[in-house]
Amino acid sequence: MALGKWIGGFLGWMTTGSILGALAGYAIGSLLDDAFTGSDNNTQRETFNNNGSYDEGERNSFLFSMLVLMAYIIRADGKVMHSEMEVVRSFLRQNFGAEAEREGEAIILKIFEEQKRQGTAAFRETIRKACIEIRMNMEYSIRLQLLDFLVLIAQADGRVTNDELAALREVGQAMGLSANDIESLLAMGSYNNRRRYGGGNRQNSYGSSGSGYQSQDELANAYKVLGIAPTASDDEVKKAYRQMALKHHPDKVSTLGEDVKKAAEKKFQEINNAKDIIYKSRGL
Repeated sequence: MALGKWIGGFLGWMTTGSILGALAGYAIGSLLDDAFTGSDNNTQRETFNNNGSYDEGERNSFLFSMLVLMAYIIRADGKVMHSEMEVVRSFLRQNFGAEAEREGEAIILKIFEEQKRQGTAAFRETIRKACIEIRMNMEYSIRLQLLDFLVLIAQADGRVTNDELAALREVGQAMGLSANDIESLLAMGSYNNRRRYGGGNRQNSYGSSGSGYQSQDELANAYKVLGIAPTASDDEVKKAYRQMALKHHPDKVSTLGEDVKKAAEKKFQEINNAKDIIYKSRGL
């Protein structure tokens, strides 16, 4: 059985003595013979160009990091339910395809085994160090997209526990994301679990069309998405939107592949919807 292109190679920072490199060696190496034999064979790169190719090493490093952190978030409450794994399978299948679903689930299960072997406290430290590696080697916008996927997984079963919220904030902070950006991602789609983790027309917390707010709660949530208080001036609202649009622009993650970029486009639309709600409420 050969390892697919979805997670076939990594950047050098994940293969030369790194925490994530060690986890990749354990998880992938135990699943597939010779799948992770060293940096010389596992750092293949495709240079992004105008024809739509992507940086394979950067993409696979991102996706493997996502799987490791996903496993941590799922087990934040100390258990893994069948329904949670079904959510994971659906998320991987709808966002990345059938091959990703098979490989991703297998890798997550191996990470669960490693978490159990290390124990809760030791594995938490492993995750903290992994997040520091991510912070040092991934651009800020890519880290935002990584946390966005983790938030979607936590939300997708219709209930985000306090343990999951704490784990999401812990991971976000360790990756060097600002408190405002973390809370903004948590606020996106937090009402009634309307935010969708799959493809198609994902609804959001502001109604299916995004054309206006339906309640004061939704307006308050729109302010949280932009990371500002309802008392902010009109100029401050406009400035906050411009900053959010710049940080979350889909082009900033284009080197990770079209599937990741499409997910970023949905997130970007939610930011625009939040802006529209606030503008409408102020008559802007």
